[in-house]
Amino acid sequence: MQLRRIKSRPVELYAVADNFAVFQAIGDELRGEFPDDSWAPIGYAEMRKLLAAGAPETLEAVLVGVDAADEGRVKEIATLIAAVKAAGLPVILLAKDIGPAAMHALMRAGADDFLPYPTPEGALAETMERLRNRDAAAEMGQGKGRGRRGVVLPVYGVSGGVGSTTFAVNLAWELALETRKANKRVCIMDFDFQYGSVATYLDLPRLESIFELLSEAEAMDHDSLASALTSFQKRLAVLTAPMDALPLDIIGPEDVKKLLSLATHSYDFVVVDMPTTLTHWTETLLHAAERFFVSMEIDMRSAQNMLRFLRTLKAEDLPIEKLDFIMNRAPGFADMSGKARVKRMAESLGIEYSIMLPDGGKTVTQACDHGSPLEIYARSNPLRKEIRRVARTLSESVAAAQAAIA
Repeated sequence: MQLRRIKSRPVELYAVADNFAVFQAIGDELRGEFPDDSWAPIGYAEMRKLLAAGAPETLEAVLVGVDAADEGRVKEIATLIAAVKAAGLPVILLAKDIGPAAMHALMRAGADDFLPYPTPEGALAETMERLRNRDAAAEMGQGKGRGRRGVVLPVYGVSGGVGSTTFAVNLAWELALETRKANKRVCIMDFDFQYGSVATYLDLPRLESIFELLSEAEAMDHDSLASALTSFQKRLAVLTAPMDALPLDIIGPEDVKKLLSLATHSYDFVVVDMPTTLTHWTETLLHAAERFFVSMEIDMRSAQNMLRFLRTLKAEDLPIEKLDFIMNRAPGFADMSGKARVKRMAESLGIEYSIMLPDGGKTVTQACDHGSPLEIYARSNPLRKEIRRVARTLSESVAAAQAAIA
C-alpha cells in the first residue's frame, strides 16, 4: 500500500440561494460536514445552467434555501427542485419564515428532507447521514451494517510517548470524515485495558458494559459489542478502555479473534490502539491486520525497543511485511542534521519509514487534553494534514483492493 498525496476534493454539495447571506449561520455546519471547501454557495440561475450542462459526478446533494422573500417564486423553485431530482440528486430544503402552503408545494416537488432555519445543532449532520444510509439500508434490508468486510488497522508504539494513541485517534476520525460519502463505518478500539487514553482524547465516558464484554468474552455477540460502544459526534464508534485497570490477559487470542470478527462485520475500518506491552494476543492482531502501524521517535530508547520488537517478530516468523513504520516528530524540511539521523537509524534497523509525522507542537497536547481530534481543534496543524493524507490514501487503497476482489 503506497502512501501518496491526494488532490483536494471537488464540490460535493451546492447551497442554492440568491441571497445566501440570509442563511449565513449554516456555513459553520456546512464546513464541518463538508471540509476542505467541498461545498459552495450558488444562485438559482447558476444552478439551472449547471444542471443543463450536466451535474458533476462528485456532487452528493443540493441544499435549497428558501425564505419569506421567495414565496412569490415557489413555482420556479419547485421546478428547480424537480430538475435536481431528475439528475438523480437528493434535495434538502432549508426553510426560513415560509408558510405551510409554500412548504407543501416545495416538498411535493421532490425535496427529500427539510431543515428549519436556524437549524438545531447537529441537524444537518443527521440529515446527511440519513440520506447516505438510505439506499444502503434498503439494499441490506437492515440498518446495523452487518455483512461488511472491514479491515483491521492496529497502531503500536514501541515506547510510551511516541504519539501512537494520538495517531490512532486522529486516523480513525479522518477515516470517518473521508469515507462518510461512501457509507463507510469506522470504529476505534482501545486495547490498552489498563491505561488506555482513547476515551480521554475524545472526551468520552468509560462504560461499565466494557468490563462485562471483556470478562464474558465467550458470550460475546453483536449486541454485547454494540452495548459497549459509544459514539463520537455520531460518526465514529469507540470501544474505550474499561473504567478500572484490568490485566491485559483478561481476554485470550481466540477472544480477540472473535471480537475483531464482530467488529469487521459491522465496520469497514477498525483502528486498534495497542498497548506497548507485547501480549499473547499481539500475534492475533498482526495476522488480522491489513497494515500494522509501528510508531517511534529519534531517540535511543525507541531505537533499542524497535530492535527488540523486530527480533521478536522474526524469531516467531511473523509477517513483518505488514508493518508500516512511523517516525513521530520527524525533522522539518530544513533540518538536514535531523534527516541524516533518521536515515542512519532506518539503515541500522533495516527498515524504511513510510510515514513521517511532523511535530505539531503544544497544540497537539492541548487538543488531547481538550478531548478533540485535531480536525476540530486545530484544522491547519501540520500533523493533522499529514494524518489526513494517510487516511485518504488508506481509504482509496482499500476501496481499490475490495473492488478488485469483487
